[in-house]
Amino acid sequence: MRLQEAVKKETAFISAGSLILTALMLLLFFLLDRFTPLSVPFVPKVLISGILGCLVSVFNFFWMALTVQKVASTEDEGKARSIMTVSYRNRMLLQLIWVVLAFALPVFNGAAGLIPLFFPSILIKCRGILSLRKGQVSVNKGSE
Repeated sequence: MRLQEAVKKETAFISAGSLILTALMLLLFFLLDRFTPLSVPFVPKVLISGILGCLVSVFNFFWMALTVQKVASTEDEGKARSIMTVSYRNRMLLQLIWVVLAFALPVFNGAAGLIPLFFPSILIKCRGILSLRKGQVSVNKGSE
């Protein structure tokens, strides 16, 4: 299976956006440590957790995009539904394992590891809102 251009483009968008949002999150952690050092310490485990959380979220999005690409080329609706269900379950399991590790292991910071998992969804929603405001929403071609 060849990687489609749309998958590359969307993954690049999510990767860049997630990296920027992770950097902003880490900056916020740093500033909170600077002004309220007892409540939010900025230690190496915050940096490591943020980066790993970002990687997990981008990988999860890429895995989803590959699954959608595979399903789009599948003719059997039952098989397509099965592929999506298994992919969803495995991707959620991956994220759950990461969250449990981020909170359970002392080498990670749970909040810094969890927050980046929301970035792809935030980016997609913001892009949708911005394109709506600019009038760039595509019309459903099936209704023509």
